[in-house]
Amino acid sequence: MLHYLPRLPRAFRTILLSTLATLLVVVACQQPPQPPQQANQVHNVVVFVTDGLRPTAVNATDTPTLEAIREQGVNFVNSHSLFPTFTTANASAIATGHYLGDTGDFSNTINVGFPVQSANSSPVPFLENNAVIRQINARFGQNFLNEQSLLAAARDAGLSTAAVGKVGPTLIQDVTQQTGNATLIVDDATGSETEIPLSAEFKTLLQQNNLPLSAPSRGDNGKPGNSTSPGAKVPNTEQQQYFADVITKVILPLFKQRQKPFVLVCWSRDPDGTQHNQGDSLNSLTPGIDGPTAKAARQNMDKNLTQIRTALKDLGLEATTNLFVTADHGFSTISKQSQQSYAASLSYPDVPSGFLPPGFLAIDLAQGLKQPLTDPDKQNAAVDPKRGKFTKNGLLGQTKTKPPTVVVAANGGSDLIYLPESSNRKALAAKIVAFLVQQDYVSGLFVNDALGQPPGSLPFSAINLRGAARTPTPAIVVNFKSFDTGCGTPTACGAVVSDTPLQQGQGMHGSFSRADTFNLMTAIRPDFKQGFVDQAPVGNADVPLTLANLLHLKLATKGKLVGRVLSEALVNGPATVAAKAEIWESKPAANGLQTLLKYQTVGRTRYFDVAGFKGRTIGL
Repeated sequence: MLHYLPRLPRAFRTILLSTLATLLVVVACQQPPQPPQQANQVHNVVVFVTDGLRPTAVNATDTPTLEAIREQGVNFVNSHSLFPTFTTANASAIATGHYLGDTGDFSNTINVGFPVQSANSSPVPFLENNAVIRQINARFGQNFLNEQSLLAAARDAGLSTAAVGKVGPTLIQDVTQQTGNATLIVDDATGSETEIPLSAEFKTLLQQNNLPLSAPSRGDNGKPGNSTSPGAKVPNTEQQQYFADVITKVILPLFKQRQKPFVLVCWSRDPDGTQHNQGDSLNSLTPGIDGPTAKAARQNMDKNLTQIRTALKDLGLEATTNLFVTADHGFSTISKQSQQSYAASLSYPDVPSGFLPPGFLAIDLAQGLKQPLTDPDKQNAAVDPKRGKFTKNGLLGQTKTKPPTVVVAANGGSDLIYLPESSNRKALAAKIVAFLVQQDYVSGLFVNDALGQPPGSLPFSAINLRGAARTPTPAIVVNFKSFDTGCGTPTACGAVVSDTPLQQGQGMHGSFSRADTFNLMTAIRPDFKQGFVDQAPVGNADVPLTLANLLHLKLATKGKLVGRVLSEALVNGPATVAAKAEIWESKPAANGLQTLLKYQTVGRTRYFDVAGFKGRTIGL
């Protein structure tokens, strides 16, 4: 119609254009409101880690809040833990976005190469301890992970930051912190000699809200039982309620008052701690970690998550806060059975006849190599399994005048073997691999690239265990056998042979079983898509990189083993990303066994599904 305007009288043209302009304004006002432009807006971030939660255990009855987040936000259905599938290892990935070859946090228990005073002078400490982490930090440049974390980058940029929950992985989120004046650290150790000190401001706020300055213990939830007495029958209710109250009554109101973006990490010990210690299945593979106590732990976790979501809503923060929920790893039921193990053929106190004792790998290896065995956790005391003695970690070949030739760090569903510097490390590694492929409880072996590739094994570089780590790199990672206990969904009821003081029927993880690598991941608001099912492979190393991208932060990096930004899950992101599945096979050992690795890739980022010997690992 406008092309007729030049033919009309000038006065009429003026009236007509004015009328059209008015109509356009009216029409525009009647259009549905459009979302505001948020390209430069920085939103808050809450990372909720539900330790050891399997995706198959989430449902509308036991975990209604988590189920709602998964349905309403992004449901990552192809998610991955890093192997070895342990807590501090994956905590390092959730913190930094790097794989373990860069962070050096290879498992919960690692060889650090020096006696750690707070670990009874053991060189093989358990990392879920603030004093241990601080002493390791002091040895390795005040940051044993050697990479910047999301929380560290956020606080350096002036954002408010806090980490609350399970001791060990909580501090790892900002591992360089020695005081609570920058990042607030509240964990099991708060109020004890090993706490990260709280600021005066924070202590005052706790007192004003009638919250104690010391975290409660786990109580009965922390009791694992023994071979004749069942373990815990209650979840970690009191301790986790304290952490939830600290977050909702103190931290979130404080952060709102500061009127600037914040990053909060909450690490829920449940269901992990309860699944480890549960007493529903003493010495029996069923119900294993699917009994009523583990169910109560999942409900407890969801209750805490509900309280945090409610607080965000009540404080007017829900619409401006991205909530990312991830599990550090999956979970399995413990098996302590072997038909071939030398260790299982002997008798020990508090170990049922024929069952594998704690430290069985070190015992079997010492027997196979004909070397003496000592206990690094007990001042290097001699261990004689023929006299009913066993150890968790083990030193082989050590004498008063000679350092060990082999160090075994026992962890659970997989173990680490270190070979201290010597002229015959390559030959020794080949000899150990040849011995291990003959053991019926082994399912897959990985060997440091520097030591060659013995038949039956794959190199560390295949699974991103070789990188820029500051801590000593293991020589061999031993994956243990896993199997389906028969519920119809293998990842929901897997069992794994475990090198642990816990009993058969209790819970463990750490293996390359898909039951352990399959972790829960979901995210919601405001920068994540709604009702989106992400079919692409994703993993824990992607979490901090994705959130840093949303916060307009760039994490300083030293190593190159990193995750990716989950662009397909973000508002205005692509519908999907290209991915491909691959299989890597080792050379066969003398008995024909091969380590098989199934993995997926997006660009250069690898996601590890499962690995082991065919027929001995869930998912192969």
